[in-house]
Amino acid sequence: MTSDETCAEFLERIVCLLDNELDGSEVAEVKAHLEECAPCLQSYDLQRTVKALVQRSCMEHAPESLRQRVRVQIQQIQVTYTES
Repeated sequence: MTSDETCAEFLERIVCLLDNELDGSEVAEVKAHLEECAPCLQSYDLQRTVKALVQRSCMEHAPESLRQRVRVQIQQIQVTYTES
């Protein structure tokens, strides 16, 4: 597995970390990667900041159907990023 493939995998898992969707061992693994990988840490910080801004700006919850569509689009973008 190349470094790019590893980071692409971790970028997806960073989103899950921010959404509290990982179990304890996965959290530890992602945090360990973040300690060693400056680009992924920068991505984590950016995504965390954006998430906090959106959370402060939007007090309403998105409908589940919208959340699913956004997740699918994010996954498609990540697949495109991984393939390039």
